[in-house]
Amino acid sequence: MNETEYRQRVDDLMERIEFQIEDSGVDVDYENTGGLLTITVESNASQIILSRQAATGEVWLADRSGGFHFVWQHDAWRDTQSGELLSDMLSRAFLAQADESVVFSL
Repeated sequence: MNETEYRQRVDDLMERIEFQIEDSGVDVDYENTGGLLTITVESNASQIILSRQAATGEVWLADRSGGFHFVWQHDAWRDTQSGELLSDMLSRAFLAQADESVVFSL
């Protein structure tokens, strides 16, 4: 995948995440600026952060449990260590930090 395709995939990813958060009704704020999506849980001020990493062609996820790197592989964003889907890890982060069940389809 070239850089233009990578950027488009990440832009689409961030937009889908925003729409799904909005549709879920979960009590969080989010801000998407320059390839960085910061989600703040209102009840405890914790954050879930997704960031574009163009140099490596990755998307990084940071939450209370740590930091994770994802690459586009087999038509999905997958963790570089475990192969787990970003959608599953993001859902787990919402459950852990916001005590809300949000199912992401990414």
